Amino acid sequence: MTEGPTERPDGGAAVDPDGVVDDAVPEESDVADSTDGNPGDAQADGAVSGSAVLDDARRQSADANADVEDGGSTPDRHGETAAGDSAAPTESGPVAATIRSSTLRSTNHWVGFAALSFLSAGAGVVVRSRALLLAAVVGVGYLAYANATEAPEPALAVERRLSTDDPEPGDTVDVTVVVENVGESVLPDLRVVEQVPEALAVTDGPARAATALRPGARMTFSYTVLARRGAYRFDGLTVLARNASGSRERELDVATEPASITCLAPVDATATVPLRGLTSPYTGRVSTDSSGEGTEFASLREYQHGDSLSRIDWNSYARDGQLATMEFREERMATVVVVLDLRRPAYLRAGDDGLHAVDRGIDATRRIFNSLLDTGDRVGLAALAPETVWLAPGAGATHQARARDLLSTNPALSPTPPDGRVYVRTELRRLQKRLDDDAQVVFVSPMPDRTSALVARSLHVRGHPVTVVSPDPTLRDTPGRTLAAIERSNRLNDLRGSNVRVVDWSADERLAEALERARRRWST
Repeated sequence: MTEGPTERPDGGAAVDPDGVVDDAVPEESDVADSTDGNPGDAQADGAVSGSAVLDDARRQSADANADVEDGGSTPDRHGETAAGDSAAPTESGPVAATIRSSTLRSTNHWVGFAALSFLSAGAGVVVRSRALLLAAVVGVGYLAYANATEAPEPALAVERRLSTDDPEPGDTVDVTVVVENVGESVLPDLRVVEQVPEALAVTDGPARAATALRPGARMTFSYTVLARRGAYRFDGLTVLARNASGSRERELDVATEPASITCLAPVDATATVPLRGLTSPYTGRVSTDSSGEGTEFASLREYQHGDSLSRIDWNSYARDGQLATMEFREERMATVVVVLDLRRPAYLRAGDDGLHAVDRGIDATRRIFNSLLDTGDRVGLAALAPETVWLAPGAGATHQARARDLLSTNPALSPTPPDGRVYVRTELRRLQKRLDDDAQVVFVSPMPDRTSALVARSLHVRGHPVTVVSPDPTLRDTPGRTLAAIERSNRLNDLRGSNVRVVDWSADERLAEALERARRRWST
C-alpha cells in the first residue's frame, strides 16, 4: 500500500495528522496564495494546522508582552524602532513647537540654468541645430522638475537640554537640541539654527544643523556657550525647509519649550569706599564734626558733673590739677545710593576685545555695594536707563540678596545697549525725590559726554555729595581716540574743580587700586 496523501472527493488532499506536529507554520504569503487558489484547500489546511498556529500565536503574543514589560522596543509603522510605545508617557522628550511666523520664497538657484536653457533654444532655432534644441528640451525638463513641488511646511517637536541652569560667571554651559519630524511628509532639506541669546558667546560647536528627516526621525546637535552675568532664555529656532530641488524654501520662526539659565554675580567686595561726612542719625563708621561718643579724639572741655570717669583726661589733671573731659568725633551710618549710567553712549569699549564700560561699571557697583554693606552703611541702587531701576537704601543679608538679583537679572542691566531713549532730566527729578536729605551718591559712569557730567553736578549742587567712579574706555592709539580720551579727561578735571570726587579707573588696574590712589589724592 503506497503511503502519502490520499485524494478527497472535493479535489483536496487528506493530510497525515502525524506529519503536522513538527511542520512549520506557513508564511502569510503562502496562506494568502492557497486561499486565492482553492478555498477548499485553505479550509482543510486551516482545520488541520489550527492548533499549531494557535500555539505559535500565543507564544508570539507572550514574547511581545514580555518585550514591552521589559522596556524593550517594537517596530513602528515606519519600520523603525520606537521605544516603549505602550508604556506610560514620561516628561522628557521633544515637545511640539509653535510656528510664530512663516515666509515662503524662491531661492533662485535655477535662474542661471533657465537662462542657459532658453538661450540654447533660441540659438538652436537660429542656427537650426537639433543638438541645441535637444539640450533646451532637456533643460526645460529639469526646470519642470525644479518647480514641480513646493517647499514643505514642517511640523516639528523640539527638546533642549542644558548641562546646568545656574552657572557662575565664566563657566561653560553645554546645550543639546533634539528636533523630531512629527509631520506626515519627508523633509528633504531641513536646516535648523538655534536662537542663542545675543549676550552669550558660542565657544564650541556650531549652534545649527542641516539634514533630511523622514517622518518620525530625529536630529541632534550640541554646542557650548560661555556664561556671563544675567538671566537668559532659550526659546526659539530659525528653521529653513526646502523642496527636493532646492528651488523653493520656507523660513520659520519657531517657538519652543523654554529653557533658561541664571548667572548670578558672586558676593564680593572691594576696598573700603571713602565717603563724605554727611551721614544719617544712626551709629556707623563715618566720622562727623559733632562731638560725642566715638573713637577719634576731637577736643577737651571742662568737666561736668556726671561725666564718665573713662572720659576724664587724667594726664591733664596730673599736670595742672584741673579736671577735663575728652570729646570724640561721633561716627554715624552713611546712606549711599549707587547710580549706574546705562544710557546707550555709556556702552564703550577699550579696543575690540574685553568688557565694555557698562559691564565694568556693574562689576564696580556690585563690589562697592557689598563693601559699604560690610562696613555698616545703608546702601541703595538706581540707574539712568530706559526702564526704572530702584532699590531703596537698606542693610542686612536680605537686602544684599535683593541687590545681587537686581544686578544680575534686571533687563535694564543688559550686556547689550538698550534700544530705548533715556530722558535724563525726567530721571534726575525722579531720583532726587527718592533720595533722603542725608544721602550720598556714587555715580558710576565712563563719562562719555557732557550729559554724564551734568548728572553729577546736578546731584552735587542739590546737597548730595557725589563721588564719580569712572571706568576708562578710551585708548590713545589713533588721533581720533586720543582726542576722545582728552575730552573725557577734561570732563573729569572740570568735575574735580566743582568739588566732586572722581575715581578714574583705567582698564589695566583693579578697582581697589584705583580707590586707594584716589584716597591718597583726596587726603593731600
